Amino acid sequence: MSANQHRVRRRSLLTGAGGLLVLAGTPGHARAAPAGARRRSRVTHGTTLAYADLHNHTLLSDGMGEPELAFASMRKAGIDVAALTDHATDSAFMGLTSHKWRKLGALADSAYRPGEYTTMRGFEWSHSHLGHINIWGTDDFTDLTDSDDTAALYKWLAGTSGIASFNHPGRQREQFGDFAYDPRLAGHMVALEMFNSGDDYLFGGWPTHRSPLVACLNAGWRTGLTGVSDEHGSDWGHDEDKGRTGLWLSHNTRAGVLAAMRARRFFAGRVDELRLDATADGVRMGGRLPITRGDVTFRVDLDPGPRWAGRPLCLQVLRPGWDTPEVVDMVDLTGGPVVKVTVPLDIADGDWVVLRVSDPTLENPTPGPVGHPCNDFGLAYSSPWWLTGGSVRAKSSSSHRPGR
Repeated sequence: MSANQHRVRRRSLLTGAGGLLVLAGTPGHARAAPAGARRRSRVTHGTTLAYADLHNHTLLSDGMGEPELAFASMRKAGIDVAALTDHATDSAFMGLTSHKWRKLGALADSAYRPGEYTTMRGFEWSHSHLGHINIWGTDDFTDLTDSDDTAALYKWLAGTSGIASFNHPGRQREQFGDFAYDPRLAGHMVALEMFNSGDDYLFGGWPTHRSPLVACLNAGWRTGLTGVSDEHGSDWGHDEDKGRTGLWLSHNTRAGVLAAMRARRFFAGRVDELRLDATADGVRMGGRLPITRGDVTFRVDLDPGPRWAGRPLCLQVLRPGWDTPEVVDMVDLTGGPVVKVTVPLDIADGDWVVLRVSDPTLENPTPGPVGHPCNDFGLAYSSPWWLTGGSVRAKSSSSHRPGR
């Protein structure tokens, strides 16, 4: 893609240009909301924002901290939903064993406070060149001894009630077999990490690999987008800006967390206390838009948190490209007001759309092609919406190629 192709319509909330409407508040003059109000969405109802860290390690695999201390550390740091996901490899020394797995379960159960603090046991299936995949909500685990490639892992996972995530995409060279789609996992593979330990993986592996976001969603996977700390130290939850997932929960329980994950009702955040919720023609992020072509109106509730309050921000509308996402619209704004923006969408250009929030005054430490609009500092990603054309159907990687 040439630099000229990255020229995109850029609008400003301050000018009210082209279809952008301020629905509440005045940029840069929003009053600080009470703590409880900051957990409530201004564009949807019935859920409360919970901050989650779903990817952490201990001495039970290659972490440095005592597992008995991890859940208390995350709770003290203000995390509402916490998971330990030690590595499952082919080495008992560096990976899980049955004894370690039972210990993780006992620690999670002991720290669990339904309605207040949800603790979960999971594991990270870890292959040196195919990639790493987190799995939560299963009674057992599998490692490279029994599941030595993604095909074997997917077969195992399809026989469970667990959910899974593609981790730090682009770090391993084969990238999950180039995200080869497996329809058996349509209800299991719910997430793609976009922030991991402070890194933005929109261009993970670039230029050797395509953007992981594009590769994953164009292949047919319908994953939401997460941020995680991937903590290997002993201060779980206390490092700033390492990645968080914002979960919109009906109930802060294990069942409530799994339900929100399956609904893709979450966003990836990179900074503490950021809130993001959005609808497209009334459909919440993570949902399906029953349209083929037409104008779609997004209503966006963005509060970047106290550290970014009043700073210039950019809302970017991402659509499928071949190597990297196409940015079809950009809106300059500050956090605080609820805004709406109308964008024309066509399923012929691809079936997904994502919102990205960035700070245009800072650079992306892991940039993509020269001149790409997303070479600024990412703060958050919404989970995608999928255009369905009025029907719900899964697409294989061979049948779906975005138009240009």
